Amino acid sequence: QVQLVESGGGLVQPGGSLRLSCAASGSIGRSSLMGWYRQVPEKQRELVATITGDGRTNYADPVKGRFTISRDYTKNTVFLQMNSLKPEDTAVYYCKLNQYGMESWGTGKPVTVSS
Repeated sequence: QVQLVESGGGLVQPGGSLRLSCAASGSIGRSSLMGWYRQVPEKQRELVATITGDGRTNYADPVKGRFTISRDYTKNTVFLQMNSLKPEDTAVYYCKLNQYGMESWGTGKPVTVSS
C-alpha cells in the first residue's frame, strides 16, 4: 500500500497563506484520485478538494476561490495552496489517495489560523 506523508501547515494569521504537500511513497497512476480533507474535534472529516489523474479539480464551497489543489506526477506529490485563510479553516488536514480500488490516508497536518 502506498504511504502518504504530508508536510507544511502550521500557524498563520487570518488572511495569510500556507501550502501543504503530500508525497506518495510509490507511483501515482493516471487513474488515481487524490484529495485533501480536514477535521476539527468532534466533527466528521470533510472534503476540501480533489484532483483526478487528468487534472480535473473539485472544491468544497467554503474554500472555492481561496484554495488550489495541484499535483506533480514526476514527484508523486499533491499540493494544496491555501490563500486568504480564515479562522474557520483551522483543522487537521489529511491527504487521501484512491487508486486501484484501495484507499490510503496520510497522518494529518494541523493548520491553525489565528491572530
